[in-house]
Amino acid sequence: MYSGPMCTFCDAAKRLLLRNNLKYEEIDVSTKEGLRDEMIKKANGKRTIPQIFFDNDHIGGYQELRNLEKNGELINSLK
Repeated sequence: MYSGPMCTFCDAAKRLLLRNNLKYEEIDVSTKEGLRDEMIKKANGKRTIPQIFFDNDHIGGYQELRNLEKNGELINSLK
């Protein structure tokens, strides 16, 4: 998950993942030059944070992650 400082949607995404017992790697785009560009490229031009990936599959942001959980598709999307 690409994230950034003081990002309420990033915090919400992390809580959602933890609530579902899912481990995640957090990449804070503010910590190193080029990480935001890397995220934008991987996310097909999306510039907002968070941008969430399951392995190399782009899920989207918090709302897309929340929709997966709400529709009961979160765990299945990991397979």
